[in-house]
Parts: sequence; structure tokens; C-alpha cells
Amino acid sequence: MRPRYGIAEWYGEPLLHLSSNRRQELARIALNSESDKPTCPFQPEPAPCSKKGGVCSIQQYNVLTEPGGDRIGRPFGTPIITCPHRFRQNNLIVKWLAEIVGFSEDDSYVASEVPFMRSPVTGRSAGRIDLVLASSSTGRYFGLEIQAVYFSGKGMGEDFEILAKDSGELPPAPSAIRRPDWRSSSAKRLMPQLQIKAPTLRRWGTKLAVSVDRNFFADIGGPSNDPVHDLDEGDIIWLIPEISDQYRLESLHWEVLSLEDSCNKLLSAKTVRRSEFEDALHAKLQPL
Repeated sequence: MRPRYGIAEWYGEPLLHLSSNRRQELARIALNSESDKPTCPFQPEPAPCSKKGGVCSIQQYNVLTEPGGDRIGRPFGTPIITCPHRFRQNNLIVKWLAEIVGFSEDDSYVASEVPFMRSPVTGRSAGRIDLVLASSSTGRYFGLEIQAVYFSGKGMGEDFEILAKDSGELPPAPSAIRRPDWRSSSAKRLMPQLQIKAPTLRRWGTKLAVSVDRNFFADIGGPSNDPVHDLDEGDIIWLIPEISDQYRLESLHWEVLSLEDSCNKLLSAKTVRRSEFEDALHAKLQPL
């Protein structure tokens, strides 16, 4: 069987480290929308998990065919972050940004979900910046957007139901084919956020930072051949962490890009040739 994507971290706990009893317990929580959710270990202040199903990250696994059912085998690569709170572990991203922009840690403050747009009809907030890092002594501040990855394919509900009943030593293999939906996460979701927020912050004399994980960044082309670290040479500070083998969030790469280069990166696709498009069109045409 081909490798499949399944749970990597669940309610803040690595799936491969869980006993069958703990897996059953978490599966029952995931299936019961009224149950008390475990505290998220990644947020700065204690708070219950707010993500439906509690899946922090997913990973591709080899599938082992064994008597009694398929089991999860060797994982491939590093976990792919699917919950934005996963980026908050140990405040790594905001501390990293503070270091890059020259804010001392004891003079740095952070605000979450700061209103940025307002509906012209209702006057209510219609958009927020995920985080804003500010210096109390200088009055300077930088916006920070965080983008986790969506996945396409069947949801995790069937996996939860299987896990709730399973008592095997190894977790059962993922029940369905699913994959990271890089396109929806990048061009459809993140790019419009940058196009709206970066020009305004630029007019205000500051910049926007954005953080995506290593896998996301690799899918949109990865690091530049000659990464720029001069803040005056671009509009957007890209911060790229990864989840280590010990399930710790670690800084990996950063660079500065213009808004235009950032959007080109996020598109990560080119239109097909006209002849290729028309061949596909003719093959799909059906009588009205």
C-alpha cells in the first residue's frame, strides 16, 4: 500500500508516543464535541484546544499490512502543521522576529488578533492581523501572519472512530487518502492576506512578517538562491520553522522578499499552453 497521511500530533501529543489507552481516550474526546478538551500546550496562556478534532500536525507514513489490520509504519519527513496554535510553542516565532528586527526581549510585547479591517456596511471588524510585535521604548511594531496547512480528502472522523476501538501496540494506518492542500493554503488563503495587509503596513512605515512551516515553504519553491536579510530590501519577512524529531518547534530559515516576489512564490503554478488547455477542453466537452 502506498504511504498515507495521518495524525502526527494530536491534542499536543505525538501519536507515535501514545499508548493504545491514551489513543482511545483522545479519540473519544475528538468524537464528542461536548467533552472537555485538553489544554493546548503550545499557547502562551493555558487554554483548551480550539481545533476541531485536535490534530496539530499530520505526517506521511508507510503502511504495514499485518494480521488484524494495517498499521502505521515508518514516518516520512517532518510533521506538517495544520493548526496555527502549533506555531506558538515557547513563543519561538515572536522571539525570533524580535531578534531580527532588533527588539530586546525585555522591551517586546505581543498582541493577538488585532483588528485591521472594518466593514463599510456594519462598521464591525472584518479582518485581523494574527499577531503584532511591538517595542514599548520605540513605538515600532511589526505584523505577523501565521498560516497552517489545510488538507484535502476525507476528514479524520473515521480515523477517530477506529482509534477509539483499537488496542494494538502500533496505531492503525490512516483510513483514507488525504494530502496537504498547498494550493488552498497558499494562493487562495495566504496570498490575499499579504496583498491586503503588506501595502498598508508599508504605508505606515513598517512591515509584515509571515510564518509557514518548512514543508509549506518547500512546496512554494523553498529558500531563495541568495536569501536577503536586509529589512530595507523587501516588504515581507518570511520566518520558516520546522518540527524536530523531538517534536520541538525550531527556527530553520528566514529571508526578506518583496510583496511581488512573495505573491509569485505563493502562486507556485503556471498556466498551461493554449494547445494543452484546448486538448483537455475538447476531451471533456459534453452535449448541453
